Amino acid sequence: LVLLLQEEVAKSLLAEVNLGCDAHQTEHVYRVYVATFLGFGGNAARRRYEESLFSSSLLRNRQAGPQGPLPDPCLPRDAQDELRHRGLRLQLRGTGDFQLCRERLRPLLNRTNGTGSSLNGVFQPPVHLQSSEFYGFSEFYYCTEDAGGVLGSFPFSRFFVFLQEYCATRWSVLRERFERGLYAPHADLHRLKFQCFKSAWMFEVFHRGFSFPESYGSLKTALQVYDKEVQWTLGAILYRTRFLPLR
Repeated sequence: LVLLLQEEVAKSLLAEVNLGCDAHQTEHVYRVYVATFLGFGGNAARRRYEESLFSSSLLRNRQAGPQGPLPDPCLPRDAQDELRHRGLRLQLRGTGDFQLCRERLRPLLNRTNGTGSSLNGVFQPPVHLQSSEFYGFSEFYYCTEDAGGVLGSFPFSRFFVFLQEYCATRWSVLRERFERGLYAPHADLHRLKFQCFKSAWMFEVFHRGFSFPESYGSLKTALQVYDKEVQWTLGAILYRTRFLPLR
């Protein structure tokens, strides 16, 4: 029964894409697995994370009374931030613990215990890692390039070490490096301040959301394809027009 249900779910996630010049040219029809994870990008995850911080702060204040800034492992060491929510204010102080940040973000993936599930419990077919190529755009590109200067194909283990060191670095040192122009030209202080959080979220989405092993080292990051920048809106257009033949 479980296998039959999974099969029905899998069928609902298949889309037919016609790349022919005519709708009747069936030799150019492809069946493609299509799923959307709207609400699981870096910014949406940050909003949910901030809500969880407010909940933690309220619980802490009930148990021990008002205290100082709430320690946040997802901010660089000694970085400060202020959150506002429904008339309340919350002061944060970064502790720069990349591994702990990943653990705090894990529940936001909303994974289920069922086999073949990915983000938000959405069914994911088996992935043949050795015979497929995978590219990371948008946040995957910015997280690796803005502060790390890592592009193309690289082992995530090397980037993991860099992020541990980056998050544990004092915010004053990161600001000094920024002023000396040691990061990507388009990187700004906001990106550097939340680099630790967004990179931790990217790691969790990739390894636990999509179940890529942490030993996987063939992901290629990119910003453009044939000199055209790839944005999520391109994927949305392709999804909306997937049943229209190309003219």
